[in-house]
Amino acid sequence: MSKNKSAYFCQNCGYEAPKWLGKCPSCGEWNTFVEELIIKENKSVVAFSAESKNVSPQLIQTIHQGDEQRIELKDKELNRVLGGGLVPGSLILIGGDPGIGKSTLLLQLALLDNLTTLYVSGEESDRQIRMRGERIGLMNDSCYLLPETNLQNIVNHAQKLQPQLLIIDSIQTLFSSHIESSPGSISQVRECTAQLLRFAKQTNIPIFLIGHITKDGSIAGPKVLEHMVDVVLQFEGDRNHLFRLLRTIKNRFGSTNELGIYEMSGSGLTQVVNPSEVLVTGNASLSGIAIASTVEGMRPLLVEVQALVSSAAYGTPQRSSTGFDAKRLNMLLAVLEKRCGFKLGAKDVFLNIAGGIRVDDPAIDLAVALAVLSSNADLAIPKNVAFAGEIGLTGEIRPVNRIEQRMAEVEKLGYKTIVISSYTKGLTKKMKGLNVVTCEKIEDVVRNVFG
Repeated sequence: MSKNKSAYFCQNCGYEAPKWLGKCPSCGEWNTFVEELIIKENKSVVAFSAESKNVSPQLIQTIHQGDEQRIELKDKELNRVLGGGLVPGSLILIGGDPGIGKSTLLLQLALLDNLTTLYVSGEESDRQIRMRGERIGLMNDSCYLLPETNLQNIVNHAQKLQPQLLIIDSIQTLFSSHIESSPGSISQVRECTAQLLRFAKQTNIPIFLIGHITKDGSIAGPKVLEHMVDVVLQFEGDRNHLFRLLRTIKNRFGSTNELGIYEMSGSGLTQVVNPSEVLVTGNASLSGIAIASTVEGMRPLLVEVQALVSSAAYGTPQRSSTGFDAKRLNMLLAVLEKRCGFKLGAKDVFLNIAGGIRVDDPAIDLAVALAVLSSNADLAIPKNVAFAGEIGLTGEIRPVNRIEQRMAEVEKLGYKTIVISSYTKGLTKKMKGLNVVTCEKIEDVVRNVFG
C-alpha cells in the first residue's frame, strides 16, 4: 500500500516544509511555497535495472584510473567552454531565455559529431525536429530521435541503444511515474535529475539537459538542481542581436571563466572564430569611442566601448550602462570629477559595450573613462589606440593580468599603440609594431591621448 501525503516546497531553493510558510527559512524568499502531493512506496523503487557494485572504502592510490579520455567535439566553442572536451559520464545543464537557441545548439551537436546520439524531446515531435535538422544540415547517420516525457521509458530505450551521448530537451517536461505531481514541479525536476545522474555515472554516458529559466535569469527549479549536475552553462544574448554567448557558471572539470561566441543565422548557429574583428566596428574617428583589451577565460578580446555625454534635460542626470556595471560607472565618474576636475555631475552619461556582450573585466576601466571624456569634449581618440588598465579611487592606473596576451591581440588586429599602467611588471615580450605607453595616473593618460 502506498501512503499519500502533501508537502510544501520552495520554488527557489527546494526547501521542504510540512505546512505553508510565507518566508522560506533557507533562502529568505517570500511567497515561494507551493503544495505538492507525494506518494511514498513501501518498497524502494529502482529507476533502472543496472548491475550495482559492492562499494567499499579503498585507498586513493589503489583506485584504477582507467584510460578514459575527454570526447573532443567538432564545435570548438563548446569544447572550450567545457574545459577541453566532453567528460564521459558527466551531467551538463544548459539554461537560457526562450528562443535563444538552446535546442538548436544541441541539435547541431547531435548532427555534426559522429557520435551515436539519442535526442529526447518533450516539447517537439520527431517531424518538427527533422524539419529543423534539415535546415541545419543532416550529417550524422547515428542520431536517434525519441519524443517522450516518461523518464522510465527514456531510460529503458537508452539502456537498449547504449548511445555515446544523451540529450534531454527539456528537464522540466519529464516526469517520473513514482511521484504524484505534475511535470515541471520541484519534486519531479529534482527526482528526474537524480535518476539521470545515477544513470550517467553507472553507464558512463554523458547527458545534456536543457533547463528553462525564470524571469530574473536563473534556472527554473530548486537551486539543488545546479548542485547535483557537473556542469552548468548559461546561453545568453539579445534576440535582437546576432551574437549568442555561452558562459560557464559551474564546471567540475575545468575553468568557469571561458566564453563561447556564436552568431545566429538562417542555417543555425555559426562559431565566431575571431570575435575581436566582429566586436570592433572600426569607427575610431568618432568621438565617444574607445577600444579596450579584455580577457574572457583564456581568450583575449578587443571590445568597443561607446559613451554619450549630454546636458541633463530634466534636472536629475541619468546614468545608464549596457554591458557594464552601473555602480562601477558611477565610481569612475566620481574619480574623473575628483581627480581630474571634469564637471560631469550635471550631465547625462550613457555607456554601451558594442555587440551586446557583457564585460566584467576591470581592465576596461581606462577605456570607459576615455570614452566618457572623448564624448564630453567631442574629441575623437586617435586611431589605432587601445587601452588596458584598471582605475583606482585615487586616480592611479593599476596593472592588469595577462598583459602580454592582451598586447599580442592588439598587435594582431593592426593597432599601433596600447596604453597600460606604469606599475606593470614582468614584460618580457617585445612587440615590434606596437608602441607601449605607460602612465601612472588618469591625468597622464588624458595628456598623452588628447595632448
